[in-house]
Parts: sequence; structure tokens; C-alpha cells
Amino acid sequence: MSETVPLDKERGSTAASVPAMLELRDLRVFYGAIEALKGIDLTVGEGEVVALLGANGAGKTTTLRTISGMLQPRHGEIMLRGERIDGIKSHHLVEFGIGHVPEGRRVFATMTVLENLEMGAYRFASVDQADLDRVFTLFPRLAERRGQLGGTLSGGEQQMLAIGRALMARPELLLLDEPSMGLAPLVVQQIFEIIKEINEQGTTVLLVEQNAAQALSLANRGYVLETGSVAMTGDAQGLLTDPRVRAAYLGEGAA
Repeated sequence: MSETVPLDKERGSTAASVPAMLELRDLRVFYGAIEALKGIDLTVGEGEVVALLGANGAGKTTTLRTISGMLQPRHGEIMLRGERIDGIKSHHLVEFGIGHVPEGRRVFATMTVLENLEMGAYRFASVDQADLDRVFTLFPRLAERRGQLGGTLSGGEQQMLAIGRALMARPELLLLDEPSMGLAPLVVQQIFEIIKEINEQGTTVLLVEQNAAQALSLANRGYVLETGSVAMTGDAQGLLTDPRVRAAYLGEGAA
């Protein structure tokens, strides 16, 4: 796939009709001498769910890690509501309203569910019970296991905890990296239903996901990365029915 749909001509895009929350402009990121992101342009509109698709090594995780300040771009700009944020340290970006749920979940294994959630609220002087109540409403299983060590939870429960921990910081933009990885199909369905609910409650979502069908069924728009570049972009339904996407990510022959 080499065709790129121009960003201002995305089919059915809501990006032109809503304010841009996040913009990446000609973003270039290197690991030593290796260029991992080769001039990425990407926009996430206020209130959208945007899916970032691509094979392993395409640059999806690098993109999220750069947005959240864990990697620094060598060139380009990251704009959050029109304010440039590249160069700001990751722990400060939480205060700008960015939450990041990393690949592999990375819960604190020797801390309880409740302690993990409390760690998510570190930017505040104290833990707000309303924030805990919101997480426990979204994830009743976490309420049942609030005193259980994070490392003893199942994979699905750890993913719920990782998302809940990020929500404790009250993010306006939530970065999700492979939330379905290693989970049973029924659990994946539950996780995506909760992501939809989080979005409906007002949180904008940028979702990295190898399960293209699941991601595009939830998203407003999507971007397909190939070797550090945007290969395709468009509205989610258009990408879902595109024969090139179906051949590459859904295991179907191209028409």
C-alpha cells in the first residue's frame, strides 16, 4: 500500500468539522541512526476515536511514546489544542491532559488494585473518591478485587487496571497501545465496549491496535502506518472496506 488519501480530503472525516485536539506535523523520530518515524502528519479531533494501524515495526508504539514525551522528535511539531508540547517531559504532560496506557499494561505487580489506582492520581494532592467511583463503575471487577495484588490479576483484569489507572489522572486525550493483546475474544469485546463508553463520556482516544476490524468498528477515522510513514488515511468505514486494508490486516484477498 502506497497511496495516501490527503488529510483535507478524508472520506467522511470529522476532523474538518471539529476542533483539532492533537496534531503531529512532519514528525521525525530516530533510534540512533535509524529513522523510525519519517515525517508523520496526523490529526485527532476533539471527541474522536482515531485508530492507528500497521504491522509490527511500522512505528505505532513509537508514535504514542513520542506524543507522551517518552521519546523526543528530531524534527517536527506536536500540537495539543494549538500549543506546542514536544520537548515537555512525560510526567509534566499528564498535567496537560494526556493519559498513556502502554503496551504490556505494566501494572505495579506488588501493589494492590487500589494502590495502583491511587498512583494514577499522583498529579493531585489527594485521591478523589469520585474518580475511584467512576473507575469502579466502568470496571466492577476492579472494585471486587481492590485489595488484590496487581500481579495476581488475569491479563484482562490487568488491562482494565491499566486503563483505570490512566483515567485517575482525568485525561482529555487517552493513548491506548494494543489493549487487546493476549486477551480472549470475549474479554477483548468487553474492553472495547468500555473504551467506547469512555469516549462517550468525553475523552478523546488515539488507539493503536493490530485487530484492525475491532479498532475500525470503534473509530471515527484511521491511519495506516508502513515503515514509519502514513500509507493510508480515511474514515473508519472506508478503511474497513478497502481491499488493500482487508488483504493486509484482515487476511482477505485483495479485489
